[in-house]
Amino acid sequence: MRAADIDTVCGLEVSLFPVDFWPRQMFEDELAQPQTRRYLVAELAGRIVGYAGLMCILPIADVQTIAVQPECEGRGIGRALLTELLAEASRRGAADVLLEVRADNPRAQQLYLRFGFEQIHTRPRYYRDGTDALIMRLRLTATDEVTA
Repeated sequence: MRAADIDTVCGLEVSLFPVDFWPRQMFEDELAQPQTRRYLVAELAGRIVGYAGLMCILPIADVQTIAVQPECEGRGIGRALLTELLAEASRRGAADVLLEVRADNPRAQQLYLRFGFEQIHTRPRYYRDGTDALIMRLRLTATDEVTA
């Protein structure tokens, strides 16, 4: 992701997460921290259709966001974004990768389970609309190859 992508990403963010969308400044702040952050976009036919971000402060990496336009789901875009985030976490030397996922998002939960994430906690009423967040963790080792 580059600064020039932020307008498009923010448009997607608002449409995909109308209750919990990140403001533009948050994306700008995240991109300004390449020493601990990595953000990606996924494109189809030159159009951004997904994005994802990782924060890595050793020994933990945290998937900050991952999103794919609904009409593009099922094409492996989310899997490709997550694969690259996990590879980045591994390159940076993270021991564990954490993430939060909405309790009412079984599609995302299944993706994370296929990658080997396990639910380790629930944060009640984490999201603005009162939905719980499931906290999931993937343990990385030096010999892990991340594929799903």
